[in-house]
Amino acid sequence: MKLAKLPDRTPVKMNVVFTPSLAQRLREYAAFYAETYGNKEEVAELIPFMLEAFLDGDADFRRSRRSAATDIAPP
Repeated sequence: MKLAKLPDRTPVKMNVVFTPSLAQRLREYAAFYAETYGNKEEVAELIPFMLEAFLDGDADFRRSRRSAATDIAPP
């Protein structure tokens, strides 16, 4: 079969506590998103994508993950 087994897609719910100033900035970001795309999204809907973009954009983190993967890879 050419298609590999699909990865686990079960959502994982996490509770996070923000400082009041960060919560306000996130609300402002959601408003900016709505202005930009004409589509209102709740902050809770945006956060997973924001975090993913942040992690994908962190070159040091990507390098660290690649290094860890090669350290674990079987010979």
